[in-house]
Amino acid sequence: MEIREDEISSALRKTLERYEKKLDIANTGTVTKIGDGVALVYGLSDVMYSELVEFPNRVFGIALSLEEDQVGCVILGSEKAVREGDEVRTTGRVVEVPVGDCMKGRVVNALGHPIDGKGEIKATRFRPIEERAPSVVDRMPVCEPLQTGLKAIDSMIPIGRGQRELIIGDRQTGKTAIAVDTILNQKGKDVYCVYVAIGQKQSTVAGVVEVLERHGAMEYTTVISQTASTPAPLQYIAPYSGCAMGEEFRDAGGHALVIYDDLSKHAVAYRQVSLLLRRPPGREAYPGDIFYLHSRLLERAAKWNEEKGGGSLTALPIIETQAGDVSSYIPTNVISITDGQIYLETGLFYSGVRPAINVGISVSRVGSAAQIKAMKKVAGRLRLDLAQYRELAAFTQFGREELDKVTQQQLTRGERMVEILKQDQYMPMEVSRQVMIIYCGVNGYLDDIPVSACRRFEEEFLRFMDERHPEVERRIEERKDLTTDIEEDLKNAILEFKEMFLARE
Repeated sequence: MEIREDEISSALRKTLERYEKKLDIANTGTVTKIGDGVALVYGLSDVMYSELVEFPNRVFGIALSLEEDQVGCVILGSEKAVREGDEVRTTGRVVEVPVGDCMKGRVVNALGHPIDGKGEIKATRFRPIEERAPSVVDRMPVCEPLQTGLKAIDSMIPIGRGQRELIIGDRQTGKTAIAVDTILNQKGKDVYCVYVAIGQKQSTVAGVVEVLERHGAMEYTTVISQTASTPAPLQYIAPYSGCAMGEEFRDAGGHALVIYDDLSKHAVAYRQVSLLLRRPPGREAYPGDIFYLHSRLLERAAKWNEEKGGGSLTALPIIETQAGDVSSYIPTNVISITDGQIYLETGLFYSGVRPAINVGISVSRVGSAAQIKAMKKVAGRLRLDLAQYRELAAFTQFGREELDKVTQQQLTRGERMVEILKQDQYMPMEVSRQVMIIYCGVNGYLDDIPVSACRRFEEEFLRFMDERHPEVERRIEERKDLTTDIEEDLKNAILEFKEMFLARE
């Protein structure tokens, strides 16, 4: 066999031309201590705060504590596969979650992995869970209503697209019910909803998902569930994941609503992580950056200006109080960040006023900017009148005989307004229908109706309007205003129905 030098040199030249020098530089460290979902790592000299780090067996963690001689990492998931002496690598990335239309109708965990048994999510886009909040220059004032479908809220404490409205109250006062009703009311309104359950019971989350499916709301909703049994680090990142999913729709010019249920449990999860990382505790053992934890989350809710597409992200954080104490640490922090709060009272709830909203403490700092003109006209004084009624009712609970006529009139109307603002769960109402029934109340058409018959009056009146005068509701919906001609037609319809109702009574 003849060896030809030119063939060998030619083959070597081609091989050398194809050769690519690949240098794999990895910033590594070694696990020195592991336990309670926290790993202390020696090394990782160039790691960034909140960077994703990789342990063996495809286990990931987040670098949260950067000290001089070690890095504290919280482990996302089970720590059983991690041992002392294991090598840890930086990834140069932060935690990312899948976003887009593929997430609609799914129940996922904080990392975006499906937990609903409906198969894999085929995502094409991912977003980091931590994003910088929109700057002041890129925002525009809240001017577009986000209807909750609840008469008491849409009339007195209106919520606008891009707002952050806190729902606060003791346990079992209907906080989640308000949030779920708001999601149900977005059907057909082109608003993408994200419900983030943090530290809840699994049965509670399953109940919420079942209600959303039954009413056809899962078509435009994603549920993120990190229940009480899951590790604290995953509960800590859950609201940021939900926010990232909502931002995808906001940045595309759409509208999104994110509900954080609830942030008091989120703060407890972060406190647990911080104490395990041996950070110095502050008030109520919370770490010093607990305010920043929630402010950097809630500041991401905004409405873009027209140059940025005009999309919006509305946030409804929920906070649970202990025995009605709104002056404790976490509630005061979140109240100072949000644009108002809906305060639910245990006493009202048990006396049958549901939603149990205390109108004296509840406020929306956006005000009537987030209402249609028709609602502004009928509900202008409603909040003040109800607050005065509650005060009068407290003074006169032992007898009303000696009161002057004006005070008695105020009490009579207040009682009837409280009745018509009551609403059954999972029964959101269109704003045009709300306008019609509130108009009856504030203009005294219910004053001579017995209090016990007010709910029946409302039900039959709305049915009567649907059958006999559907054009009134349609015109209010189209014009979003209560013009003189619409008001005249509405008055005549009310008088016609009232005559029939009283005759039957």
